[in-house]
Amino acid sequence: MPEIRVDPLTGLRTIVAAERASRPGAALSASPAAPLDPASDPFAEGNEQQTPPELYALRPGQEPPQPDRPGWTVRVVPNLYPALTADAPEPEPEANRDLFTAAPARGAHEVIVNAPQSVTALADLTPAQVATAMDVWRQRMRVHAPQSAYTHLIVNERPEAGASLPHTHAQLYALDFVPAGVARERERFGAYAVRTMGGNLLADLLQEEVRRRERIVAIDDEAVAIAPYASRLPYQLTIVPRRARTHFEHDGPTGAALLHDVLGRLGRRLGANPPLNLWVRTAPSGADHFCWRIDVLPRLTHVAGLELGTGLNMNIVAPEQAAAELREA
Repeated sequence: MPEIRVDPLTGLRTIVAAERASRPGAALSASPAAPLDPASDPFAEGNEQQTPPELYALRPGQEPPQPDRPGWTVRVVPNLYPALTADAPEPEPEANRDLFTAAPARGAHEVIVNAPQSVTALADLTPAQVATAMDVWRQRMRVHAPQSAYTHLIVNERPEAGASLPHTHAQLYALDFVPAGVARERERFGAYAVRTMGGNLLADLLQEEVRRRERIVAIDDEAVAIAPYASRLPYQLTIVPRRARTHFEHDGPTGAALLHDVLGRLGRRLGANPPLNLWVRTAPSGADHFCWRIDVLPRLTHVAGLELGTGLNMNIVAPEQAAAELREA
């Protein structure tokens, strides 16, 4: 029977209604992405002049490094159409500031090209390439963290998930404020620590999930992949470090091998790499108690009026079923 579940990390509610998966046309699968033509791919190696000048790149063996030329493994450039800029102007003041509030969109917005090959998904890279890309994610987060209230790193794959360019890449937003959803998580971590005399919300949640086993997808030496109890969408996954760490950008494991593993499992279960959104949740400013994680949301169903109008999610694949299927994959 359908039930409403509350996400212990976010407080968001999800209706888990697995019976709805049996509706006509509700079967879930993914189709392969169209192949990329390297000649027209601005992120492909050899097309460096089609992007803004690079901010950073890994160029193994190049001494001295030659910016904006081939020979790189991961490359960072400013977003050509930035949502945030360091010199954003002050908005025109509104007559009624009690009702209308605006602030300059200050910060940074970067693109991290995960690999020089023209592929559309992290899953198409080797585990070593994913690890190298994630090391650069971490490095760029470190660059911006001192002057930012929050750094948010995302990967959008396929147009259905909001990607405007198909070549696998991440985006980093360095914000001068903590978004409300992240602040709410910070508050829940803090409140849990007070109630439990210092307990870590995500570490304790992970310990309980490992004890129960029913939502565990995979485990390695660095991290654990679970299908969250109140998964917002079918086959949602969360990767959690085995030892609680506040900041993803600090030294320690990144969970790269496990991320590559579970992305491959999603592709095998669904018939192809699915459209998806991925983000790294790291500790925001002011967080005394936190633990980083990586969330992966395949985009197999539509977010519609219920979700947009109420913030209440609908999931037609029970997390326990999703975990079992992905373990077998």
